[in-house]
Amino acid sequence: SARMLVPVGHTVGIKLFARGVMVVKAPESGTPADDCGLQTGDIIVKCGGVSVTSTEQFQTLLQNTGETSTDLQVRRGAETMTLSVSPEQNDQGQYAIGAWIRDSMAGIGTMTYYDPDSGAFGALGHGVTDVDTGQLLPLDHGSIMDASVKAVKKGERASPGELKGDFDLTRDSGTLYANTECGIFGKLSAEDAAKITGAALPIAKKDEVKTGKATILATVSGNETREYDIEIEKIYSPSGSTRNLLLRVTDEELLAQTGGVVQGMSGSAILQDGKIIGAVTHVLLDDPSRGYGIFIENMLSAAGLSSE
Repeated sequence: SARMLVPVGHTVGIKLFARGVMVVKAPESGTPADDCGLQTGDIIVKCGGVSVTSTEQFQTLLQNTGETSTDLQVRRGAETMTLSVSPEQNDQGQYAIGAWIRDSMAGIGTMTYYDPDSGAFGALGHGVTDVDTGQLLPLDHGSIMDASVKAVKKGERASPGELKGDFDLTRDSGTLYANTECGIFGKLSAEDAAKITGAALPIAKKDEVKTGKATILATVSGNETREYDIEIEKIYSPSGSTRNLLLRVTDEELLAQTGGVVQGMSGSAILQDGKIIGAVTHVLLDDPSRGYGIFIENMLSAAGLSSE
């Protein structure tokens, strides 16, 4: 029998800390970073044999090294390599290698489902990627927070809209265990799991999803999660991992409030015929009323859950 999940559709604040630090801009020529062969998207995992945990800690490791050449262990795509870098003193007298680096990301998204059997949740329907490189951030640790929507920047042609959230920074409501191309996954705290009151619904297999009427669960004002009408216009098969279907928002109220799909709605659960069929993932740049969705089966397989 099909797995039963509670469709959620509520906004969450997301904090994600990378394993290592990511090089987010191509190093300028003549810098130690460029001389040693560092590239945009590289993840510096170790410096002088010590695991890199944050940008600040990496700077400290470089101060301890001084001008001596030191080994950087770097992940580039699926490869791991060792580069030898010789830090130089910058204008402030700090030893540096001249690379723009980042160690974390924060934002707003929507929780898709909660699994009452395991206490696990899935959100976003796509991965948390670095804003400059577009690469998936390798997760070291991360969490979600409660978020209510305080404002909406309406989507227009060529200018995607977005939800602006108020985050509860005083506590985390769940911890993340995976950041994948098909979504982020984690465990809810007992206190937050107890707040989830919706009924569990069966999930639909890919071949059960059809074009035509459907709904999405989304939160676009305060804490009010509502069901809105959409039309599934096209199903792509076979297809990439996150663009499995094309949907159009038909709900007049949602169109009036947001213009359609906006950033922050990623993860909104898609329902059809009493089943969870997927999640909203992206808005179409030239038409904010349209967006892409991912099959729930693809999300579950990325989460390591079977659909049975």
